[in-house]
Order: sequence, then structure tokens, then C-alpha cells
Amino acid sequence: MEILLELNLKQKLATRLGILLAGLIVFGLFCSDSALASLTLGALLALMLRNPTNIFAFVMTCHRDIIAFQRFVALNFYLLRKDRKGCTVAHCFQEQAFKHPEKICFLMGDRQLSFAQALRLSEQVAGYFQQRGLQRGDCVALLMETRVEYPCIWLGLSQLGVVTALINSNLRGDSLLHCIRVSKACALIVGCELSDVLQSLPILELSIYQYSDVDLPALLPGATDLRGALTAQEPLPLSRSPQCNARDKLLYVYTSGTTGLPKAAVITNLRFLLMSAGAFYMLRMNSDDVIYNPLPLYHTAGGIVGVGNALLNGCTVVLRKKFSASNFWSDCSQYNCTVAQYIGELCRYLLATPYKHAPQEPLHQLRLMYGNGLRPQIWAQFVTRFGIPHIGEIYGATEGNSNLINITNRIGAIGFVPVFGRSLYPVQILRCDELTGEPLRNAKGHCMRCTPGEVGLLVGQVNARRAISAFHGYADKTASEQKLLRGVFKPGDCYFNSGDMVVCDILGYFYFKDRTGDTFRWRGENVATQEVEAIITNCIGLSDCVVYGVQIPHVEGKAGMAAIVDPLRKVDMEYLSIGIRGSLPPYARPLFIRLLDEIPRTATFKLKKRELALEGYNPELIRDPIYFLNRDGIYRQLNREQYALLQSGTAGL
Repeated sequence: MEILLELNLKQKLATRLGILLAGLIVFGLFCSDSALASLTLGALLALMLRNPTNIFAFVMTCHRDIIAFQRFVALNFYLLRKDRKGCTVAHCFQEQAFKHPEKICFLMGDRQLSFAQALRLSEQVAGYFQQRGLQRGDCVALLMETRVEYPCIWLGLSQLGVVTALINSNLRGDSLLHCIRVSKACALIVGCELSDVLQSLPILELSIYQYSDVDLPALLPGATDLRGALTAQEPLPLSRSPQCNARDKLLYVYTSGTTGLPKAAVITNLRFLLMSAGAFYMLRMNSDDVIYNPLPLYHTAGGIVGVGNALLNGCTVVLRKKFSASNFWSDCSQYNCTVAQYIGELCRYLLATPYKHAPQEPLHQLRLMYGNGLRPQIWAQFVTRFGIPHIGEIYGATEGNSNLINITNRIGAIGFVPVFGRSLYPVQILRCDELTGEPLRNAKGHCMRCTPGEVGLLVGQVNARRAISAFHGYADKTASEQKLLRGVFKPGDCYFNSGDMVVCDILGYFYFKDRTGDTFRWRGENVATQEVEAIITNCIGLSDCVVYGVQIPHVEGKAGMAAIVDPLRKVDMEYLSIGIRGSLPPYARPLFIRLLDEIPRTATFKLKKRELALEGYNPELIRDPIYFLNRDGIYRQLNREQYALLQSGTAGL
């Protein structure tokens, strides 16, 4: 991955030569008969020759920026039109269903729903729950694994103005109870495959509806058979539903909970339109695309960005109950998919699949894969091996407004902002303390922008009047306020704090560096965990690896510790020691390495560092082998004597 921070000598000379040639042409055509025009041209040429970087950036990005501008304008016209008409997601879906009723809308295994069938089911859901007394502003929690009916259920509830809380189907115990309670749901819809999960919870004071694909073997005590009830239910047409508008709440989507209990992010109809239509317009998808979506439907990527292509744009979306690396390409081939989604570590799992298990690799018809989290170190290898013509890397948070997208296949970039258009797109990089993530302010109390090559905090300006920069926060208003920065560049302005450290180059491309809080300080230097993870991953192959800081008594800062998934204990520690020594400065080398069978992760493949950091490196408490970096630069298994020396402060660190 190359981040262009300054021009080399060849680029400077070529740019200056181009400036001179352009100047001669302009002089010959327009300025030869006018002394004033000649002097003006000369002054401009002198300025450009003195600093050719901006001219180089303009020339190199002009085509990119024109294409992006056209797509961005089309997206904004779409959002403005829907907002002014008061269109909800339900209105948009009805339009698509009337346009091609027999076309397949959702497909999963041997089960499918046409657009007409999906519309009828959603209207039956609306009619049923209207009769049960639900009304605008109420909330229903939806706990269900992926199935073709999943989007239809919350879509039907949205016809009534009812907000649906999409509950992570992997949650159990206190985390599950927290998500249900924080949404203030008055009813819960649960798939029969998860009914046993509720039996371990305290008695819930809400109505429970149980849904199944087949005849129910048994109902939960006090639960209603929702599937059976819907069979005889008359549909409620959207025209007879309560009046809703584009800015009404639609869903609660929970953050992944990598640093604590999940928070319920508010998704309005208009924000749903932005997230789904944003990818559709910026990546030039079309209604004939068949989109492979193996992601969970309770999360933004699968349940909004993926499903939205059917609801808003008339695409066929192929669902899968659970992601499978070994079946990914055969699924894409079987269903003639033209577009596929990825998230987190999914691409690395595909790359780690042996060739003999993937005979369909060259047979797929994909022209585009899009999502977020494709690691720069495997990007080129992934594209080359699987023959993917185009990668659309998207940056954004469920609740955030600092959205970026890479439409040019630039390796490692999470998106870009035109060099001469940064004032029009409200995303900025602020100078900050790399350890705490707190923005730095000048003598006037205002934040300072980063220059190209300078790592900083990504923020997005909040403007409630524009869909592209609105911030709706969480169900918890206190948590919402904590994500906002005020008085950033002038009194009264407001920015969303993404919590991500990024860097931009001279061409306007943005590159992800780290999460605030992941960076730690050791030996008087700041250590960026993602860079260390990339080095270790290259040394050991494609195994999962996370790096985090751990506290050592009597020593300032935090020492680096790497956790590597190695269930068979095949990692060659001597080779890894050599690779780390040759690639990382002394302060960035992890002091500890832990080999474990599995790293805890969220359902969207994000690795949970916090739990590992809290467990520390005590060999008496941790059964996994822990290795310690000895003075000779070799990692050897940590013994009790070394641990005792570390705890007493006599290890010579």
C-alpha cells in the first residue's frame, strides 16, 4: 500500500514541464497582445512552478472527482426528492413491488419471496399488529436468525410507525436483556430457533410472538404463534396505514459492543435511504444485479446496505443463514450473483481457503465486491486470486455521519474527498492526542486540521437539515451527546467524533490507521496496533492476530502483547522472532505473544481486544501458552520465575 505524501523529483519535473507547456499555449492564444494579461499569466505560472503539488493532485484526480461528483449529485437529488415527498422505506418498497411483482426479491437456499409476496407479507404484519393495538412510536424487539421473512416483518411494523429493535441473535444473558430493555420494547418477536434463549432470562413484561418456517413443535409459555396468525390475516394496504414520513424512526441497530454493552443507534427512514442508496449510486449498481449477502440481518451492513438494494432499488438479494468461506464462491456461481458483500475479516477467511476446496473460484460472475474492513496487506492478493474486477471499500459507522467510499480500486484507501472540495463535504481530520484521542486545540480554543501524512481524528460536521450529515444518535440521549464535539472551528458548530484515527495523502485519499484507545505508549513512543498486526500477519500467514497494551507493575506505559489464533500450535516462534526484529523498531515489538484456539469476536467479525487485555499475561491463570521476548530477541515460553520478576519490577525492563 502506497500513501503519496510528496512528489519525487521525476514527478516534480514532469509537472513543471506540463505547467510551462500549458502556459506557452495560453500565452500564444490569449496573452501575446496584452501586457497586463502576460504579467498576470507570468505571476500565475510562477506560483504554480514554485509548488507543483496542487497542480499534480488536480491533474491526477480530475477524472476521479468528476465521476464522483456526478454520482454524488444524483444521490443527493434522490434523497432530496424522497425527503420532500415524505417517502418512507415502505413507500419505496411498494413502488418496486408494483413495478416488477413476479421478480424474486429475497432468496435463501430453496426458499424465496417475490416482490409481490414480500409486499403482501409486510402488509399482513402491519394489519395484524394494528389489531393488537400497536401504534406510531411503539417499539418491537426482533430476535431472529436470517430468513427471507426477516425484512418483511420490520417493514410491516414500519407501516404503522412502529420502531423495530434488531437484536443480535448471538447475544445471551445480561447482554440480551440489556438490548431488549434499552429499546423500551412493548413486544418481542422471536424465531423458534432462538426460543430456548428466552427461557434462561427473567420473566419479560412484554408480549411475545413466536415465528417459525414450519409447524411449531412447541410454543413458549404465553407466546403467540405469529406465523399461524399471519396466514389468515388480511393485508393492510399502505394507503390505509397511519401517515409516516422520511424522518420518522425506523429501526434501532445495535453497535457491535467491542468495548462494552451494545448501544441502540437510531436509524430513521431517511438514514436508511442514505446508507443503502449511497452504495447503490456511488458504486453504479443497477436493478438487474443479483447481490450475495451472507451477512447477519440485524447489523447495518447486511440488514440495511444489503437488504436495501431489494427494498429501494429492485435488486434480487441472496441471503445465507451464516457465512461460509467454503461455500461462498459456489453460492455466487449457483445463483448467478453479480455483486457480493464483505465485512471485517471475511475476505481473509476466503483467502485462507485452500484452492482444492474452492473449485468455483474462476467461475463466478461477480463484477463488484463491496463492504468495509478489507485489510490493505491482503487487498492485492485477494483481487488477483479471485479475479474481482472492482472493490468498493466503504467507511462509515452505524450511527455516524463521517461517511467515505473508495470507488477507484485504490489499494488500502477507505475513501476520498476531492482536494479542492473539502469545504463542500463535511469530513475533517483533526490533530489529537494519539493516546487519548482527545482533539488538540489552539490558543483560541479551536481544533486544528491535519496536513497530508499527519495522523488524526476523523470527524463529520453535523447538519440536521441534510441527510448526508445528520446525526440521530442513540436511544440513550446521554450516549449520543458523548459522541459530539462542539466549538470545533467556530462557536456553535458541532461535529460527530468517529473515534477513528486516519491519515490522508496529497490526492485526497483517506487511510485507516487505528481506533482511538487502541494506540498505547511504550518506551516513550506511541505504538499503533494495526501496523504491528499487519507485520505479524505477514509473518505467520493469514491467522487471526490482535495486538493490545498490557500494564506491567513499576513500568511506565503499556507493553505490547499479541494474541494469535493457533489451535495446532504450529507457529514457528524463532521465525516469527526474526520477522518482528527485521520489520519493527524495538519499542513496537510485542513483549508477549499468546497462542490461543480462538479470539473472541463480534458477530460481524470484529475482534474483541478488551477481554484479552483484561486477562493479561499471568501463566498461572491463562492456560494458553504465553511467550516472552528475551534479551536475545527470541520469544520463549514465559515461566513463573520471569513472571515474578516482572511483577516485582526486577525484570530489567
